[in-house]
Amino acid sequence: MTAGRRALGARGERLAAQWYERNGYEVLDRNWRCREGELDLVLRRGGTVVFSEVKTRSSRAYGSPAEAVGPTKQRRIRRLALQWLGAHPMAAVEVRFDVVAVMGTEIDVVESAF
Repeated sequence: MTAGRRALGARGERLAAQWYERNGYEVLDRNWRCREGELDLVLRRGGTVVFSEVKTRSSRAYGSPAEAVGPTKQRRIRRLALQWLGAHPMAAVEVRFDVVAVMGTEIDVVESAF
């Protein structure tokens, strides 16, 4: 991945985290990594833990950013979420999976995307 793409992705994740914080969420983790992959954002609001996949694009040339989170990526995120929850024991919580699409300054948060 080029430095430019990394910077674009980091910017999108920062904007997404700011959106969640403005809407009452606490950021528990950013870019949590393990051997199997990475979770972009892990958040909590009340009794709900949200695993958020952030996709940032500079244009729609390859479709909308959210379209990049297909079934294979969804399965990986679910597996990683189980690992994160195993490493961070907490009282019974609800779990939700969001997708955040960032294009320029436009942020589209799809709650319960999968």
